[in-house]
Amino acid sequence: MGLNKKSVDDFNASGRRVLVRCDFNVPLKEGKITDETRIVAALPTINKLIADGAKVILCSHLGKVKNGPNEGESLAPVAARLSEKLGKEVKFVADYNVTGEAATAAVAEMKEGDVVLLQNTRFRGKEETKPEEAGEAFAKELADLADDYVCDAFGSAHRAHASVAVVTKYITEKGGTNAVGYLMQKEIQFLGNAVEDPVRPFVAILGGAKVADKLNVINNLLEKCDTLIIGGGMAYTFLKAKGYEIGTSLLDDSKVDYCKEMLEKADALGKKLLLPVDTVVTEAFPDPIDAEIATWTVDSDKIPADRMGMDIGPKTIELYSEAVAAAKTVVWNGPMGVFENPILAKGTKAVAAALAETEATTIIGGGDSAAAVNQLGYGDKMSHISTGGGASLEFLEGKELPGVAAADDK
Repeated sequence: MGLNKKSVDDFNASGRRVLVRCDFNVPLKEGKITDETRIVAALPTINKLIADGAKVILCSHLGKVKNGPNEGESLAPVAARLSEKLGKEVKFVADYNVTGEAATAAVAEMKEGDVVLLQNTRFRGKEETKPEEAGEAFAKELADLADDYVCDAFGSAHRAHASVAVVTKYITEKGGTNAVGYLMQKEIQFLGNAVEDPVRPFVAILGGAKVADKLNVINNLLEKCDTLIIGGGMAYTFLKAKGYEIGTSLLDDSKVDYCKEMLEKADALGKKLLLPVDTVVTEAFPDPIDAEIATWTVDSDKIPADRMGMDIGPKTIELYSEAVAAAKTVVWNGPMGVFENPILAKGTKAVAAALAETEATTIIGGGDSAAAVNQLGYGDKMSHISTGGGASLEFLEGKELPGVAAADDK
């Protein structure tokens, strides 16, 4: 899938006010940023615009903001960290209205190469409403601050939010350019090539808890890949579909027939669909989640009625690792077990290690898989780690992402 969209390289930003939607939804603990991956990922686009002499106005959401604005979800710590990374002051507009008088005044004072960061877009309250009512007034006010717009927030690109997609309408009305940033380009290049034009064999690995979350991804990837590997909690619904006893393991009863269909589809298409051949089981779910716990390893068709599957076993690890070793392209989304528990993380660790060792193009589809790879120290061994879990999943489903669609065509 070629990205036939204007990028930051396709317009002259010199002297112009450029609104950049970033993804600064970083984890905070007691006001301190604990993982700056998303900030670092935004730097190439910001630095390019500074070098071009633009007046750079940054915006992003942070957190879920359920009960109105609060200082715990302010972007102030992001402004401080960005200032360090860019080696220049990033002026933070703390106004909870986001686009109010303080923002207007700060933008009016900007000189070429200056950077301003607006307050958390979700403080406004109209940011994430449904597309047909997506804070039109808010989107227009954001556009009023700028001449051009750049979307570089892949993690939010699957949302038709005011600051992601709706703002482009008002930028177009005033004759400005709507472009994508370098991070968006990179995400779509890697994910797009993997799905539409992969170097084969192409192996897709899907894990995580629920089949329901990945219905369309399973269906779409079966048509594109050569081998589909299933792990995590969703594997047990597939094992149930094969007629196996799965004990007290996670089961999505309403999706058993769907799993049967997918097994039949794989056969009809001549694709390999690999399921766990052995399983690590426990008597109950660990409580707390990282508690020490007794485990047994059994064949996947012999799970005792009173036991719960929690991770893939050693024979499955070998099977999955061999499939990865033979691949030329691998996409991975979702852990193989309850990886938050060290005892139940062996499968996820082994898959991450197999990806780190292969010569294949390796793409990690955000979320828990990205966290696992980074925690295990394999981040620099992967070809690409997506910054957007939900967005990468929707992309792998074959859906159009609003944040991409809204950018101007070349």
